[in-house]
Formats: sequence, C-alpha cells, structure tokens
Amino acid sequence: MTIIDSDTHIAEPVAMWDHIDEGMYARRPVLTSVPEDTLYGPRNAFWLIDGNIVPKPNGKGSYRLVTPSATKLESSRSDSLIASREITQPEVRLADMDRLGIDVQVIYPTLFLVYLTHDAELEVALCKAYNRYMWEVHRTGQNRLLWTAVLPLRSIEASIDEMRLAKEHGAVGIFFRGMEGDLTLDNPYFFPVYEEAAKLDLPICIHTGMGAPAIINLFSFERNFSFAQGRVLPIFAFRDLIANRIPEQFPDLRIGFIEASAGWVPFMLHILKRLLKSDWKHKSDEALFEDYRLFVACEADEDVPYLVDYIGEDHLLIGSDYGHQDPSFEPDLTGTIRGREDISQRVADKMFDDNAKRFYGIDGA
Repeated sequence: MTIIDSDTHIAEPVAMWDHIDEGMYARRPVLTSVPEDTLYGPRNAFWLIDGNIVPKPNGKGSYRLVTPSATKLESSRSDSLIASREITQPEVRLADMDRLGIDVQVIYPTLFLVYLTHDAELEVALCKAYNRYMWEVHRTGQNRLLWTAVLPLRSIEASIDEMRLAKEHGAVGIFFRGMEGDLTLDNPYFFPVYEEAAKLDLPICIHTGMGAPAIINLFSFERNFSFAQGRVLPIFAFRDLIANRIPEQFPDLRIGFIEASAGWVPFMLHILKRLLKSDWKHKSDEALFEDYRLFVACEADEDVPYLVDYIGEDHLLIGSDYGHQDPSFEPDLTGTIRGREDISQRVADKMFDDNAKRFYGIDGA
C-alpha cells in the first residue's frame, strides 16, 4: 500500500525566479523588507510583484503566507525546515516524509494561492517560472514529489501550452482557486482548459486561495482570518459547477476540492437538491460524486464516518497541509487516522491510496 499525502505545499524560494524568461527578468518578484516596528511586525519581508507587496499580512485586504522565508518570523526556523519548505534540497524533504511515514506528496503552491497580477504577460512569466522549478523538484524527487501545475489563466492559449508541458514533466493536476479574478469556475471562458485537462488525464484541483481581489479587499486578517477570502471559495465553485451541470459537459474530467475541509458537503447537497428539485438526476448523494467524478479532501479531525454517508468511501482524500503547519507540530497524518477507532482500515486505506491514485491519475491505480 502507498501512503499519499494529497495536499502539501512549497514555499516559493528566491531560486525559483532564476527560471523566469530572460525578457521578463527585470519584472521578477524581488524580496523587500521593512523594520519590525511597523504594522507588519515580524512578518516584515515580502515579495514585490508588479508594484504590490505579497503577502500583505495586516490591515484591510490582508492575508498571510509562509513565503518569503526571509521574514523575521520564518527566518528564525531551522535551515532544514526552510530547505524542506522551499524544496531547495529535496533529500531533506524526502527524509522528513520518511519520518512521517509518507510515501508520496502532492505539492501545491503557496505564493500562487493569491491572485498576483492583472498583467497577462507577467502572469505567464510567473507561472512558467513556477512550473519549471517544479519540473526540477519532480525530476530529483525519486518519483515521490508530485506536483500540480499553475496556469496563467488570463491567457487560455498559454495555459494550454503549460498544461501539455506540465504533463510531460510529471504534473498530476491543474491548480485552480475557487474563483479566478472576477470569474466563477462555471464560466465558459475556462471550458478549453477543462477540455484539455480531460484529454491529458489531469484533474482540476480546486484549492483554497485568495483568487478574487474584490473579495480580499473587504476583509482584514486580524479580524476575519482567511475564511471569506480563501476558505469558502472552493465551496462556491462546488455549488456553481454542480448547479450548472458543468461535469456533464466534460465526461472524462475529474474535479477535486482541496483544503476546504469536507463538512460543508451535506449542507451544499441540501442547497443544490432544493435548487434543482425534480431535475436532480442522481440516485443518491454518493452517486453524485461517482457520476460527476468529484473528490473532496477531508481533514484528519473531521467526522469521517458521517462524511462517508454523503460522499462515499471512494471519493474522499486526505491531506496534511505539510509546509504550512506550525513547524513545531508537523502533523502525524497516518498515525492520527490509523489511531481513530471510528475509521475502518478499509476507509483509511482508500483515502491514503486508492482514491488518491484515482484522482491524481497516479500509476498503479
């Protein structure tokens, strides 16, 4: 049996921007910092991108990330922790996976959880640099460090080019946020991406993230955390994709909802069944996930038996959020799940192995 952690992260390192196209090098993200006695306190280093600081950790329109590692808060971590987060030394990350009993990690971005720029040319350059860095991570990762590609969605043509190259270099999914700019994910604008993803056997991985600038600017992290800006956007996507029957238009496409927990599923099913009423085509709640090839990543402390009643055993994933957790408590995901008396070994095995392989299209499924 393979233990697959379906949701981990890289904290983008400075070295990533060495991969940016030469003609865009002057516009690469650069590190900048401020004194510690400002509003931002120990989160005092940022990426300067297109005239904006990323992240903006305090104040109106704020959010927090573990990148860059140069902040006072992060730079005090051990060298090995930073090397593992940034994957500048893949062997350090692999050793930590061995310690945690994880065979394979699926890696998502950190910086790209945020909508970074309205400039299509710059977005293409940033995404290409990220994807090429991840090619190298995968190449040196002993087939244990798998990754999801980031697309420059302001250019569908460039996105499709990146998808094809990413597939050739070991990508197992396409990263989306629950909204992209001012578009919801049911918008026909994205249909060429969905069609190509199905052809390439790459799932659409809808991860929490601050993809809608207009929503970010309504909240501050100090009072609102990241709930509205990022946590609930995949739930919006679930509602819109199902209500508009988008999976029926792409019968070979798999879609996953990552790091948004799973406890919202019964509520959303109730809302959708009331909305669609007699047009609800599915024999059961579980049948929806099978019919539409939907997967949901739950968290280790959720009521998994209850969720199985709605989602079924074959469409639940499990992820640790490795790389974003407090480094003093990197979760023992396998130990936590195996130690729960209410989760059968069969269900645990499916979350860790069979379901993850089916969703990500990993060999051996």
